[in-house]
Amino acid sequence: MALKVQKFGGTSVADIERIKRVADRVTKSYDKGDKVVVVLSAMAGVTDKLIALAESASKVPDTRELDVLLATGEQTTAALLAMILKDRGYRSTSLLGFQAGIITDESAGKARILDIEADRIVKLLDEGHIVVVAGFQGRDVNGNITTLGRGGSDTSAVAIASAVKADVCEIFTDVDGVYTTDPRICSKARKINRISYEEMLEMAILGAKVLQIRSVEFAKKYNVPVHVRSSFNEEEGTMVINESADMESVVVSGVTCDKNETRITLKRVPDQPGVSAKIFGALADANIMVDMIIQNTRANGETDVTFTVTKTDFRKACEISEQVANKIGAAAVLTAENIAKVSVIGLGMKSNAGVAATMFKALASENINIILISTSEIRISCVIEEKYAELAVRVLHKAFGLDAE
Repeated sequence: MALKVQKFGGTSVADIERIKRVADRVTKSYDKGDKVVVVLSAMAGVTDKLIALAESASKVPDTRELDVLLATGEQTTAALLAMILKDRGYRSTSLLGFQAGIITDESAGKARILDIEADRIVKLLDEGHIVVVAGFQGRDVNGNITTLGRGGSDTSAVAIASAVKADVCEIFTDVDGVYTTDPRICSKARKINRISYEEMLEMAILGAKVLQIRSVEFAKKYNVPVHVRSSFNEEEGTMVINESADMESVVVSGVTCDKNETRITLKRVPDQPGVSAKIFGALADANIMVDMIIQNTRANGETDVTFTVTKTDFRKACEISEQVANKIGAAAVLTAENIAKVSVIGLGMKSNAGVAATMFKALASENINIILISTSEIRISCVIEEKYAELAVRVLHKAFGLDAE
């Protein structure tokens, strides 16, 4: 007997027939003797419709009330699944985020989980219930309903799994695991059987959409085994687990591509203490996330500062950069929107030389120019022109032997 948390995404609960299939999957585990907590997303497309509805009611919807509205998407699927399970003769109880004891900070629309008071979930499990929890939501310390941001149901599931000390957190989605790259870009992409938390986190940050970033952070922090698998077949998926010695034998595990990048450069910035703090402090005050940062110092005591932000933040970041440039005496602000970031990720980089050389040589073979480079212990990223992004993915996938069967 195992204690499982099973999370099903929007495409898995898109209509009543699919919710009934979820019930089939859940009861199959329960009938084997497993204790089961189910975490559900809203039906596919429902959250977008609710946002549109809010925007038709108010030009700038109040964030607290928007959270109250958006939480109804997951409330609907949780209640429907519990009804179906009860009709089939199973003891089942649906819980909203606050009823499940999920406590968050006060950041409406992007709340972070502070704690989970899981006593009620544990009690229901001990009484033989299949517990169905509405994902994506919780309550803050003042009792207000909060939502966790896009993909937040993944985070709900992993957090609950850590709180109830589950044996595994199964993330059921419309793909059957984590692949070496996006199969839509590279037909030779292969499913990865096991991947470390560190590699999965890098892949999530760098554009892979399989798992939400915070869910991987949670899993790593609390050592929760995560099994990414398909809702539509019985095949084993990808286990996301702690690093093991044999994982380093694979130099590169995956290649990612992120087309949601833009570049901003402040030219001839005075090379003085505190200048960078003024630039990035202003961006932070506007809640703009900065990705890559490159600084090049000239011989004359001036510096070029280049950084990347998402396309969503681009215009606001440009406005702030122009204001800061005027204050600090920078010569100009240059921008580029049509760029992409391609990255190679692998634990094997820790103990293998020449990964960067192989990457740069592969891109050069297709005359793909590298605009920016950044690295970590297990990742190398290059910013290139967006039009070459998919070609770059295929070239790198082959160069690191990931095409091999």
